[in-house]
Amino acid sequence: MSYNTDTYTGPSFSLRNRISRVLWNIVYLLFFRYSPRPFHIWRAFLLRLFGAKIGRGVHVYPRAKIWAPWMVKIGDESGVADDVTLYSQAPINIGNRVVISQGTYVCTGTHDYMKRGFPLVALPIIIEDYAWVATQVFIHPGVTIGEGSVVGARSVVTKDTGRWMVCSGFPCKPLKERVMLD
Repeated sequence: MSYNTDTYTGPSFSLRNRISRVLWNIVYLLFFRYSPRPFHIWRAFLLRLFGAKIGRGVHVYPRAKIWAPWMVKIGDESGVADDVTLYSQAPINIGNRVVISQGTYVCTGTHDYMKRGFPLVALPIIIEDYAWVATQVFIHPGVTIGEGSVVGARSVVTKDTGRWMVCSGFPCKPLKERVMLD
């Protein structure tokens, strides 16, 4: 995917991308945002209609915000809570049985402030199977939340978390290994 290298002189995304996002936002406002909470199958259908890859038993709540559904993949039995933002300028891959709690911001885009044109830098984010991202976490572009990891509330994740770790803080750091008791 190529972007405009000078954000002062033009948009970072193609006309097709921008038109697609306008159409998605209309559908989001009319049919997604105000759908009843239990209508997960309906919202999954709308996301698939716009190119998202959605697994079985996925729960995306009506106040979740998805920037570009065609850049999102969500595995089986995962949940995306209200007020989560999937800022999918690059791919966001959410594994199986992942929980992303309310208010979390998954941000794939930033800008290169060291270059004159302030060009967009968009890097994919991966949230692997069995991870839990607690409330109001911010995930930076290019990060992988490892399999089974737990990220504590209001953490700022700037680096990969590793697998089966409990992590928290600003910046987010591993605190201890996650051990399953059953």
